[in-house]
Amino acid sequence: MKPIVFLNSHPIQYFAPLYKQITQESNIHLSVWYCSDESIKGKIDKGFGKEVKWDIPMLDGYKFYFLKNNSLKPSIHSGFWGLMNFEVIKKLYHQPKSVVIIHGWSYFTHIVAIVFAKLFGHKVCLRAETPQNQEQLKSKKLLFLKKIVLKCLFLFIDEFLYIGKQNYLFYKSFAINEKKLLPVFYCVDNDRFRDVFSNYSRSSARAKLGLHIEKKIILFSGKYTEKKRPLDLLKAFSKIKNDNVVLVMVGEGELRHEMERLIKEEKIIDNVILTGFINQSLIPFYYRSADLFVMSSGMGETWGLSVNEAMNFGLPIIVSDLCGCAIDLIEHERNGAIYPVGNIAKLSFYLDKFISLEEDELNEIELTNFKKLDLYSYHQIINQLQIIIK
Repeated sequence: MKPIVFLNSHPIQYFAPLYKQITQESNIHLSVWYCSDESIKGKIDKGFGKEVKWDIPMLDGYKFYFLKNNSLKPSIHSGFWGLMNFEVIKKLYHQPKSVVIIHGWSYFTHIVAIVFAKLFGHKVCLRAETPQNQEQLKSKKLLFLKKIVLKCLFLFIDEFLYIGKQNYLFYKSFAINEKKLLPVFYCVDNDRFRDVFSNYSRSSARAKLGLHIEKKIILFSGKYTEKKRPLDLLKAFSKIKNDNVVLVMVGEGELRHEMERLIKEEKIIDNVILTGFINQSLIPFYYRSADLFVMSSGMGETWGLSVNEAMNFGLPIIVSDLCGCAIDLIEHERNGAIYPVGNIAKLSFYLDKFISLEEDELNEIELTNFKKLDLYSYHQIINQLQIIIK
């Protein structure tokens, strides 16, 4: 069996536990090459607008290597030229014949790695996020140019590891051979979240966080940015007029002042909590405290892993139709709802409906979520990787 090399821009809180589990629970020889260490050292995150350093282990339990970055403006936030790790060529040359899995094509290093991995005889796999429904909304000129570039790049790819249905449809739009398309779904560390669900009650989680014990809680988790559309949720929440419901918005970002202004204008200041940045160790307790989770994102939300996280707590989920995960994880009117992005009236309707469900309906949603997450799990990824390396 061939060893696997993952190439990532930087250590990512969703991927690091996966690499650890692959190393510990399989016979796969795995190494991860990183182009930047920004998420380890802690640097300003443009979305949050503050320095972010995750408080869960990001480098434990697996083999990793940091490539030297030769960029003049070295940063994952500097665009395509922010990562120029020429060392990757040497590493690929000396690496025994391997399966090289490259996450996307957003940086110069990604393109170099794809080309040279193929030239040096490695099996090249691409795991990107692009959803087809968002591609269709872009300008025709942009799509035409992108299609030309990607058609050339895709000639170097042996297998395309799609993260969900929209991503699959994106590759099919390039007429990729079905045999080259493999499901390696996007998921989170279900065990970590399910452990909090099992060991804490909703009331004990709320007590830990200082949240209302008696009221119902609608939860948002994400950056206060245009992509996440938090203002849509605030507008929809202001219409339900239920003093027994609190909206908790976990996050931080550039729209905070506009959100605070809207909260005052709509006179919902007593029913909305803006938490500020919350680190990974505490995030599960906010999910455990909630009765309903909402992702109101628009363009750029290529998946939405917060939905996976929330499903581990059996919560009903409301998502916009532009969220990449919508058609994979949400069965409309069963375990939640999918509404047209930006449609405040529809979002408000579903907030009111799903915050008022009876206990038997909530139990059914919990079972649906848990069953679905059996497929969207690290175990599923490990099984697929075993097939790829044969």
